[in-house]
Amino acid sequence: MAYGYKIGSIPLTTVQRFASYLPALRDMQRQGRSVVSSASLAEMLRLEAIQVRKDFGYLGITGRPKTGFQVDDLIGAMEHGLSWNRVSDAILVGTGHLGTALLNYRGFGYHGLAIKAAFDIAPDRVGALINGVQVQHLDEMKPFMDAKMAILTVSPESAQEVALRLVRAGITGIWNFTGRTLLLPEPIVVQDQDIAIGLAVLSAKLTARAREAIEAESKPPA
Repeated sequence: MAYGYKIGSIPLTTVQRFASYLPALRDMQRQGRSVVSSASLAEMLRLEAIQVRKDFGYLGITGRPKTGFQVDDLIGAMEHGLSWNRVSDAILVGTGHLGTALLNYRGFGYHGLAIKAAFDIAPDRVGALINGVQVQHLDEMKPFMDAKMAILTVSPESAQEVALRLVRAGITGIWNFTGRTLLLPEPIVVQDQDIAIGLAVLSAKLTARAREAIEAESKPPA
């Protein structure tokens, strides 16, 4: 459970970095590398080595001086910490362009997520088969015994109503791509994925980079 900026005892920012460490470590594993240093991983991901060592400390793993960390141990600990070592079933509601793209994304399997059902109300979408998942009408949605997570990609106007239907169907966690703030009972966990926020951050970074370049060019030579 998330408390403030922590998930359990691990800071949220550390959990987010785990998701960046794992692909890099899996690449090393496929290449046959058994050991990695915090310095080399930090350089690869543009982090500080001390931050990497601190993050690994939350996993209870320490490296050997002048040797580094065991790649297999790190992968196993992170997969366990993120629950990616076991498959979680999910459903998806809203099979427009974004929903269809997510259904076709094959990377979820690497993160322990399996989309078992998809729902929509549009007549031209209901009945379609997308990456092996048949789209059902939203009215056919019933409580799911296994799936407790839903990916919500409907329009902002219908997001609140559909989210409440998901809660009534037994969903306890919603990955929200609608851009709408959902007002749901306290036990329900919502993770907002707002494209507008991501674009705003990227634009701000580009503006800052351009400003720095202009300032650097305007400085007189030493």
